[in-house]
Amino acid sequence: MKIGVLGLGRMGGNIACRLMDSGHECVVYDTSAEAVRRITEAGGQGADSLAAMVEALPKPRTLWLMLPAGEVTENAIAELAPMLDAGDTLIDGGNANFKDDVRRARTLAERDIRYMDVGVSGGVWGRERGFCLMIGGEQDNAERLDPIFATLAPGTGDIESTPGRSETLDPRAEQGYLYCGPAGSGHFVKMVHNGIEYGMMAAYAEGFDILKNRTADFLPEDERFDLNLADIAEVWRRGSVISSWLLDLTSIALAEDQSLNEFTGEVSDSGEGRWTVNAAVEQAVPANVLSAALFARFRSRHTPSFGDKLQSAMRNQFGGHVETHND
Repeated sequence: MKIGVLGLGRMGGNIACRLMDSGHECVVYDTSAEAVRRITEAGGQGADSLAAMVEALPKPRTLWLMLPAGEVTENAIAELAPMLDAGDTLIDGGNANFKDDVRRARTLAERDIRYMDVGVSGGVWGRERGFCLMIGGEQDNAERLDPIFATLAPGTGDIESTPGRSETLDPRAEQGYLYCGPAGSGHFVKMVHNGIEYGMMAAYAEGFDILKNRTADFLPEDERFDLNLADIAEVWRRGSVISSWLLDLTSIALAEDQSLNEFTGEVSDSGEGRWTVNAAVEQAVPANVLSAALFARFRSRHTPSFGDKLQSAMRNQFGGHVETHND
């Protein structure tokens, strides 16, 4: 298939490259000419404007937006909509608020333009590992674009099927992508995914903080443990019940530098953790762990700990995030 990709940052560029690696064609545009050049050299067709990108795509056109949530994405959709024809599809793969998706889908439907929201998880490793995709929009459109989603998803890899349940699961879920429902549902599922991510990261951070700092409180100096945090992270990866990709990334970060001196520990939040907590409040659903993890990030910007440094290190490993103070 031939698809337009708008936004060639850490995620967008890898999405375009993974598609091209499997034989799809990509017309790409970014405000950075250097970013366009990199993807063009990898086999993409570069465009020097949104209009040129739209013109280069066959009808019905499909355009994948990988832009920062909020004003940047809103402006891009507003600029693109008049250039598109009935039956064309806009996909927002950024971290949008699901309520914005519902509004956009309704507005674009008035022009017979189809809108899809795709929550994307995979970070900077996605080109090689694949991206976990959570898809919202019209189901028939999701089926039409299945070759795109199947290419971007990780596939089964080395992961075993869920014991006793493989017959009842959507087979696409076992491939790493899933049609979730109407517009907004994909980003809603991704929002909760990120809220859970906050909680998991906080749990690892607090645990390693205890391992590093607390033996001095209850053991004589000559009996204190001298624990190798990198080795502990590594052994936990090997068959323990708390193994995960986040633990893999923790192990990498600690192996590089157990002190994590390059990180300030002022942990940013992208917005989805806040939206998850807001959704819990709106639905009166208790979310003790997720809300505490979010508030801990706020606290980190005033009194960062070693555990906060570890969260910063994890964010850098999976997303290339460089922490900056964010009130």
